[in-house]
Amino acid sequence: MTPDGKRKTRGIGLMSGGLDSMLAVRVLLEQGIDVLGMTFRTPFFGSARGEAAAALLGISHRVLDITEDHLRMVKDPAHGYGKNMNPCIDCHGMMFKIAGDLMEELEADFLFSGEVLGQRPMSQNMAALRLVEKLSGYPGRILRPLSARLLPETEPEREGLVDRSALLDIQGRSRRRQMELAERFGIREFPSPGGGCLLTDPGFSARLRELLDRKPLADALDIERLKVGRHFRLSGGSKVVVGRHQSDNEVIEGLFRPEDLVVKVVDFPGPVSLLEGGAAEDDRRVAASITARYSKAPREVDCQVRIVGPGGSEQVVDVRPAADALLEELRID
Repeated sequence: MTPDGKRKTRGIGLMSGGLDSMLAVRVLLEQGIDVLGMTFRTPFFGSARGEAAAALLGISHRVLDITEDHLRMVKDPAHGYGKNMNPCIDCHGMMFKIAGDLMEELEADFLFSGEVLGQRPMSQNMAALRLVEKLSGYPGRILRPLSARLLPETEPEREGLVDRSALLDIQGRSRRRQMELAERFGIREFPSPGGGCLLTDPGFSARLRELLDRKPLADALDIERLKVGRHFRLSGGSKVVVGRHQSDNEVIEGLFRPEDLVVKVVDFPGPVSLLEGGAAEDDRRVAASITARYSKAPREVDCQVRIVGPGGSEQVVDVRPAADALLEELRID
């Protein structure tokens, strides 16, 4: 409430934790607006940056896991992908729709984000911003404080809830004005631009595209597997994930389904490999050979590799470590 007993204007903002979203918050706080930050969590991006930014800014904050709905959208985005597997328009529309539902529940006044006109040519041009509003179901109630004076006036501005003259007119990819604002507001801790969403990463996107082509019903566990190890698609259709180092091995050990197989070299240090359940005998031997290749076993002689399946069933095979040509043929980049 304000000193005269009136309800304060309230905005709910998408908080990525990047500098732009932090600046958007500070611009609104300067107007005395009550701000609630909202950060989403999926297998493709986490909430840690948003949580840290909200704490630094001293604002209320909520985190919501949207894995199921988001993964369904990623598999078939109505408006396609960006440069990689990033369906930014559909993703932003979904987030604003969810935030808008909360806006109605809390009787808040508007939504906002740190988006900057023209900063990302495909997802932050005028047409894309309007399309996101349409998808959200809240056209006219989404404010972009950093570029608001270059965009059509929103309802909270027309209603006098937000002072348009105190909003900004930033556009393009230069970060100069944002850095000046950060200095003015005393914001010294913030992540570098980009890097928050795995769907923008070329290597991860290649793995995801291959997975969805092979397994359209892939779930969150399948996505988590894409984040670690080396991935190989075997001729029989099974996939093997091979740890790169000890921390990879530890993560992989937590990603098994009951039907999957554990592959390890017997007498030499080496990786933990996850072989998908149902692998035929030929695929098992190839998976063993690939695992041996990344172990300390000599490359020129056979070594023993143990394959442990459901219920503790065990098979030990003698294989020669895989040749580099085979690795290149089967690797998923």
